[in-house]
Amino acid sequence: MAQHLSRDLRKLHRDLLAMSSRVEDMIHQAVDQLGEPNFDQAVKIAKLDDAIDELDVQIEDDCLKALALNQPAGVDLRRITTVMKISGELERVADIASNIAQRACGLAESPEIPIPDRLKEMAHDAVDMLHRAIDAYVDLDPVKAMQVCGDDDAIDHMNREIIDQLILDMHRTPERIEPLLHLFSASRQIERVADHATNIAEDVVYLVEGTIIRHGRHFEHKQVI
Repeated sequence: MAQHLSRDLRKLHRDLLAMSSRVEDMIHQAVDQLGEPNFDQAVKIAKLDDAIDELDVQIEDDCLKALALNQPAGVDLRRITTVMKISGELERVADIASNIAQRACGLAESPEIPIPDRLKEMAHDAVDMLHRAIDAYVDLDPVKAMQVCGDDDAIDHMNREIIDQLILDMHRTPERIEPLLHLFSASRQIERVADHATNIAEDVVYLVEGTIIRHGRHFEHKQVI
C-alpha cells in the first residue's frame, strides 16, 4: 500500500504543477488583454478555462480515490487534502482570467481609455503572489508562504485606491462610465487573484506545519493532525 500511495502522491504533484503552470499563463494572457484587447484571444482564454475545469475535476477525483484506497495519515493525508484545496483555488483563478478577458473585450468596444499604471502594478504584484505561493508549495517552505500572506494587504490597499479613482473619474466624465466600469470590474477581479494566492499560501503552511492559519492570522493558531 505504501508503494501505491507514493505513486499516487507523485501523480497528484505532477498534475497540480501542470495545472498551476497553465493557470499562470492564463492570468498573464488575460491581464495583457487589458492593454491590447482582442476578441479572438478572449475566446481562446475562455476555452482554456474549460480545460482547467476538467483538470480540477480529475485531480479531485484522484485525491478522493487516494484517500479511499490508501487511508493515509499525518503528512500524507495533509498532502492529499492540500492538493485538492489548491486545485480548487487554481480553478477559481482560471475563472477570473476568463472574466478579465471579457472585461477587456468590453474595453475594445468602448472609446479608447488608458489603463491606469496603478492597475498594471497591482496586476503584476497579484500574479507574482500566485507564482510565489506555488513556489512555496513546491519547496515546502512555510516562510515563503507567510511572505505571500503578508503581501495581501498591500494589494487590498491598491485596489481601494484604484476604485476610488475610477469612481471619481466616472463623476468627472460620465460619458466614459461604461469603459470605466470594465476597469472597475477588472480591478476587483485582480484583487481576487491575490486572495486565492493567499489561500494557497495558507494551505502550504497547513501542509508543512499542520497548522490552520486561515480566517485571521491574528487568532491563536490551532494545531491539527
